[in-house]
This record gives sequence, C-alpha cells and structure tokens, in this order.
Amino acid sequence: MPEADSHAHLLAVAQGLSTPLHAALAGLGPVAITPPTHARVADRLALEVVNQQLSTKAAAAIWSRVEAASAAQGLAPRDLFVSEHTETLRTCGLSAAKVRAVQAIRLADEAGLFGPSLATLPHPERSAILRGIKGVGQWTADMIGLFHYGDPDIWPAGDVAAVGCLRRLTGCTDTQAFDTHAFTLPFAPYRSHLALSLWRLRDGMPAPTVAA
Repeated sequence: MPEADSHAHLLAVAQGLSTPLHAALAGLGPVAITPPTHARVADRLALEVVNQQLSTKAAAAIWSRVEAASAAQGLAPRDLFVSEHTETLRTCGLSAAKVRAVQAIRLADEAGLFGPSLATLPHPERSAILRGIKGVGQWTADMIGLFHYGDPDIWPAGDVAAVGCLRRLTGCTDTQAFDTHAFTLPFAPYRSHLALSLWRLRDGMPAPTVAA
C-alpha cells in the first residue's frame, strides 16, 4: 500500500535525523494524499490564491462569501473572475492583487493553459508554467502539485505551517542556518507525505485510519 510504504520510508529517514520527529511521525501513522476536490485545475488554483498568506479560517470565510455571491446570481465562482465583478470580489474580501490573480487564472484557462498535458509534466516544469500566471507563486504551485495532481514528492519550502512544525520537532529554530529543502531531501520520494504529516501534527488532529 502506498501510504504504508511512504510512512515506513519517513520513519526510517527520521530515525537517523531527529528523535522527536521520528516519534511524532510514528505516533501519527500513515497519512494519505486525498483525491482532488475540484474537477478543474483552474478552480483549485483560484482557491489556493485566495488561501495565500491567510489562516485557514480566514481563507475559508472569504471563499464562502465568493460561493454565496456567485450562487445568488446563479453562477459558479469562476464566473465572477471577470472585470465586471471586480467590486463583488472585493466585497467578499479578496485583495486587489488577488482579484487580478483570479482574473488572470480565468484568462489562462480560456487560453487552454490547463490542458491534460500539464498533468504529465514533472513538478518543476509544471510549476514554472503556473508561476507564469500573474499572482501565482511557488507556494500556490506546490499546493496544486500536491492537492490537485497528487504528486508524492513535493516539499513546500514556503509554507509557514509545515516549516514551523519541522523546526519545532527538530529543534532547528535558527531560520538562517536551517535549510529545510536540504534537510528534507532524504525523505524523497515521499516529501508530500512528510508535509501532510507535519500539517496534521501542527493541527493536533489524528491521522485518518489507513487499512493494513
């Protein structure tokens, strides 16, 4: 089973790097990469843009307002990502920069940027394409790779929650000296599972049960 294999690998690597990290991962158990929640990558990309630099609670509240505003007009959220609905999006809580970003995502979608071939690319190449859209950075590209395409080997070095939890568990609190990208390389090819585990550990939530 993929989750069992990835967990065994994480434990084996962590055992040689950090006792607290190993203990935390062992106590958590396997964490699976869930199937994508959106049929269209553009829709997930817009959601992740809204999530940028916000707490989970704040981002969820803004997205709920976007959904409510679109439903009130008999539209899908992506139908608001046009210039005539700029003020509606601003009222929902999106910053001016995020409004421009979701509008750019819609234009990219209409131009055919999110075709099936995107799924076949390695994460670095796909990220470069996504970062070509105004307002889409590496963190957002990482979230798409992990949560939409299910890539098992992404380390989101720009994610404050995952990095913060890793620093706490390893005791490496010096942000200048601790290169998390280098530290997590031995966890390849399952760095996405490491990130998912760290998010769950940070949230204090039990891992979903994975059948043996």
